[in-house]
Amino acid sequence: MKKILMMLSLFTLVLAACSSKEDGKEKPAKLVVSTWGFADDFFRPEVYEPFEKKHNVKIVVDSGNNADRLNKVRQANSDVDVIYLSDYYAQQGIDEGLFEKVDHSKIPNIDKIYDKAKAPNGAEYGPAYTIAQFGIAYNPDEVSKPITSWKDLWSKDLAGKITIPSITSTTGPMFLDAASKVSGSEEFNEDKAFNQMKEIMPNAVKEYGQTSEFVNMFSQGEIAAGPIMEMYFGDLQEAVPNAKFISPEEGGYAVMNTVNIVKASDQKELAGEFMNYILSKEVQEKSAKAKVDSPVNTEVKLSETEAKGLTYGDDVINSLRVLDMKFVNEDSKQWIDRWNRELTH
Repeated sequence: MKKILMMLSLFTLVLAACSSKEDGKEKPAKLVVSTWGFADDFFRPEVYEPFEKKHNVKIVVDSGNNADRLNKVRQANSDVDVIYLSDYYAQQGIDEGLFEKVDHSKIPNIDKIYDKAKAPNGAEYGPAYTIAQFGIAYNPDEVSKPITSWKDLWSKDLAGKITIPSITSTTGPMFLDAASKVSGSEEFNEDKAFNQMKEIMPNAVKEYGQTSEFVNMFSQGEIAAGPIMEMYFGDLQEAVPNAKFISPEEGGYAVMNTVNIVKASDQKELAGEFMNYILSKEVQEKSAKAKVDSPVNTEVKLSETEAKGLTYGDDVINSLRVLDMKFVNEDSKQWIDRWNRELTH
């Protein structure tokens, strides 16, 4: 009987060894990457497949919006290893203890990216792999004079001609901060910001929650101007070739998309390799030239044509204002409640 048991044990080991291989090769590990799902026709062949071949791994993409994907991790509803989130949502995950602390010394490409991108949510967590600019787009044929400043959006000439972001959108808190600046306060002042917002509401056709709403209204001539992320400006220009995008003289805002390792991941080392890889000059350059993401790797050099529509260059990046997302998350609920009470009719 003992002999039979030993033979069965040996057979089980042989089967296990065989199952870990495919056609004589080690079976690929699995890395689950949670992201928005856009431009998959670029990411799959240009970013994921080279990494898969080099590391003998199969990348599985879990796609959706920021809130839904973060909720899956909260509820332990997925096997996500690496998660892409805007800095606003990344801060929520960090505050809730969902992400692994990152040893930046093991991610050498972090040393090659802009300082603003290295630790947007704190030195112990993941970097921003791309930075977008939140500024102003406008149709020069539909306004009486060029727009150069955030305060220009308050002009009576733009009554019924603009849209503004909802307070619950990624850029909503940024525009509230801009309102505080327009009021004359150098440091954020909630009361002054809301009083200033009351003055602009008559100019706004509506608040937009999705950028596609802005694009549609602009394309159809329902609005002539409004605050928007530069990465979507190409869509506006397709419909309105004369459209302009400007970084307001007070400064645009940095919208940072981050990458973090989920604490529950069983592929933390591989996830760190992937994080380092997406910050490499090779990947960053390909993403930039394909007009998918603005680069944060300072070794990426683009021509004027290649850089068009991207948030690119030392001068631009260094001019951007950065909100403290921990502060934003702590105060966002009261801002939303106040916005609904005082500004929404």
